[in-house]
Amino acid sequence: MVSLYSGAGGLDLGFRQAGYELEFANDLDPLARESYSLVHSDAPGQIDHEYVVGDLSADFSVLGRRESSVLVGGPPCQGFSRAGRMNPSDPRSRHVRAFIQAAESMRPRAFVMENVRALATHPRWTSVLDTLKDEAHLAGYETTTLLLNARDYGVPQSRERMFLIGYRRGDLDVDILRRPVGLRRSSVRSALQALGHPGPTWQQCRARIVPALAPVIRRSPFAGMMFNGQGRPLDLDGVAPTISASLGGNHTPIVDQLWLDNPDERGLATRTYHHQVVSGGHAEVPTSWRRISLREAAALQGFPDVAWDAPLSARFRHVGNAVPPPLAQEVATRLRLALGSPAMATPDKVKLGGLQLTA
Repeated sequence: MVSLYSGAGGLDLGFRQAGYELEFANDLDPLARESYSLVHSDAPGQIDHEYVVGDLSADFSVLGRRESSVLVGGPPCQGFSRAGRMNPSDPRSRHVRAFIQAAESMRPRAFVMENVRALATHPRWTSVLDTLKDEAHLAGYETTTLLLNARDYGVPQSRERMFLIGYRRGDLDVDILRRPVGLRRSSVRSALQALGHPGPTWQQCRARIVPALAPVIRRSPFAGMMFNGQGRPLDLDGVAPTISASLGGNHTPIVDQLWLDNPDERGLATRTYHHQVVSGGHAEVPTSWRRISLREAAALQGFPDVAWDAPLSARFRHVGNAVPPPLAQEVATRLRLALGSPAMATPDKVKLGGLQLTA
């Protein structure tokens, strides 16, 4: 497989876990390569396949013809995201068309482009998606889309994503592609308790938890905006909201350490605070609250536990922008089956990032 817009390599990791062999990866951000190397190698800085930093969109011919490969990538999504301004003129949005151009140049057996759900469902982007499909069709590919939520595939986070999948005509069983392989659920508590510790001090978010002057209240104590920024208390027995690339400040989610240590607490401090705010009374921020660390954000994305290094803001961005590896593995396994390949061509356990990861 060949990977473009690779970032920290969450999409690539999921494909590796499903038995794909990486040949080439690429991203614009030189710091992303450092994060990628931590996730994909036993020795920081060492990757066993080519990783090129830079913009290849001006000439994808440097990739050559790779007709037996699969092309994957997650072009920038900020221009299409509901969390952003949904600006049709956002220059980053051109990269979705560049990805199709890369497929036209490489002629892979299939391609998988990941992006936000809105690109496939919001009326504003209907013409954009139609254009992508038309261009893929002219290049000789049929297309189909999958809309999946990471919470259904072992990721303790609600994260809906679209996967535009292209394939040569008659070379893929769409019914198999749409058939779930790994339905399973996980919780915030299980992910954070498996770590046992939030990580070194430098990885921990120092943004204070300050009550909002004009709080937005919802029925659930885990929704709304009761504090400065959009960081909300996490329901440890449920799944987290979408982990964003803007973590590291007051957008960073909040965890109740007392509840994490003692499940019998049942989030009483969070529920009490919410009740006090709703009733208009005085509400004190619980002393047991803190914001999640980089290590914990990575766990909520489904990454292996690796020795993330500085700079903190860049690593938070890399983690937040990534495709959760378990979600990527679900797509990769479906694709292998739909293409008529064995679901797993590698051992059940793949050693990545210094860990044995069950595939």
